[in-house]
Amino acid sequence: MTRRLLLISNSTRFGERYLDHCANAITGLLGASIQRVLFVPYAIHDRNAYAANVRARFALMGYEVDSVHDANRPVDAVERAQAIFIGGGNTFRLIDALWRHDLLEPIRRRVMSGMPYVGTSAGSNVACPSIRTTNDMPIVQPPSFAALDLVPFNINPHYLDPVPDSTHMGETREQRIAEFHEENTPPVVGLREGAWLRVESETMMLDGRADARLFRRGQPPVEYRSGARLDFLLAR
Repeated sequence: MTRRLLLISNSTRFGERYLDHCANAITGLLGASIQRVLFVPYAIHDRNAYAANVRARFALMGYEVDSVHDANRPVDAVERAQAIFIGGGNTFRLIDALWRHDLLEPIRRRVMSGMPYVGTSAGSNVACPSIRTTNDMPIVQPPSFAALDLVPFNINPHYLDPVPDSTHMGETREQRIAEFHEENTPPVVGLREGAWLRVESETMMLDGRADARLFRRGQPPVEYRSGARLDFLLAR
């Protein structure tokens, strides 16, 4: 495998423009050899506006953008792509479109053969074996929760720690992940906003301006600082 992935918790940090906090990481992954990026806008209802926003932002980084929703044959667009970016939004809407356009296997095959992959939020969720640790509402019913399986663990993006003395009676993220592990075995990376995972073949580093929390079935959660190597999570 020659996968090269950037799995980002969030696309916007408070007080900053879209992708500002992770722009250097994106250009570091894509490098100078990539000229065009294929964007997947399926997580947002207004795909034209979403694609226009991404085109403008990637132009500032020196890349042109094609959107898969403009393609007559989306599978062919994936086959021709130099790199792919899957943006955030509603994860159920995103995975539903990926299934219905028969894009999961073509994307997985291209990425596992070396095509760079950038995902933010929902785009990071779908890089996992399933979308079962998304934070989103199931506004549509996809054919399956199975996703791209580019990595053998799940991600909970926008991870929030429990608030001490909170009177909120709903589940915390930690409790929801514990429920996931009552029924499922993959580890879950609670990826706080501002953090991302950089995968190069069989190595993985936690990077960004925030840390992460690792949850494994039957074990207490473990904190990892930005800069930590998490290669062990790539073992299947």
